[in-house]
Amino acid sequence: MTTTPMKRDRGARAAAPIVARHRSPERSPSFKPSFRALGALAYEGAKVSVAAVDLQSGQSVFAVDERIVLPTASVGKILLLIEVSARLTERSLSDFVIVDRQLSDAVADSGLWQHMQAPSLPVADLAALVGATSDNLATNALLRHIGLAAVRRRTESLGLVRTALLDVVRDSRGPDDAPQLSVGSTAELAWLFYALTHGHVIDPATSQRVLGWLSLNADLSMVASAFGRDPLTHRGVDHNTWMVNKTGSDTGVRSEAGVLRGPRGGLAYAVSVHFDDRDLATRLRVMDALRTFGVDLLEQVH
Repeated sequence: MTTTPMKRDRGARAAAPIVARHRSPERSPSFKPSFRALGALAYEGAKVSVAAVDLQSGQSVFAVDERIVLPTASVGKILLLIEVSARLTERSLSDFVIVDRQLSDAVADSGLWQHMQAPSLPVADLAALVGATSDNLATNALLRHIGLAAVRRRTESLGLVRTALLDVVRDSRGPDDAPQLSVGSTAELAWLFYALTHGHVIDPATSQRVLGWLSLNADLSMVASAFGRDPLTHRGVDHNTWMVNKTGSDTGVRSEAGVLRGPRGGLAYAVSVHFDDRDLATRLRVMDALRTFGVDLLEQVH
């Protein structure tokens, strides 16, 4: 696979040593509430990472420990969608290839296919289910058809060294399984949405197809809860804003990456919080902090 200058530059920056840092809110005055809210979580013992990048310049506008690697739960499914989309663009895979679900794919929690009667679906429909409901059964069926190794190779070819889809979705993880479904750095995840928006992930057709699947996402419970959009229909421009996002939830994990555009500009963003999910109050404080970050993003672009 040919390495483009963009990929070489991305790889060089990603391979640089990790330096934990907390950018002063004075340098990003519109993010002061986020700095306080996320800082309070860190003070309580949570691991917090956040990055926001200007869509026009590509420059960081807000960052807190954005290079560290944290669990990202279902956010890593983006990498599977990129591999599927790339194969559709290359025509090594057809939208209409039928994939059967198997007992080995079965898993609970998020998704609709486990509640549907259809035993088989086309690849493109499975990708849409992953984008819309983070469908675990569809994810596992696609991974069986595509191969986790292929997803990893594609991820590495993009210059991502701290972001990875590690495993299939499992109801429980044993000692021989990867400890997390996916991990990532918010710096790389924010860059990934920046690159998708500009058509730089493989090519414009591949990037736009992935964004199309993700635009179906019905989970606006975290950062995007501040954007005032209808969870079931938010693909277009509404009140001069446009958004696409992907979320990840697990016990003690809340993560989201996406892009938000408004009349004053656009931002690609990512945030991950790894916390002791000991009680409902703790979880709600995390969700409140994520919404605060969303409010700051909205104020920056609207």
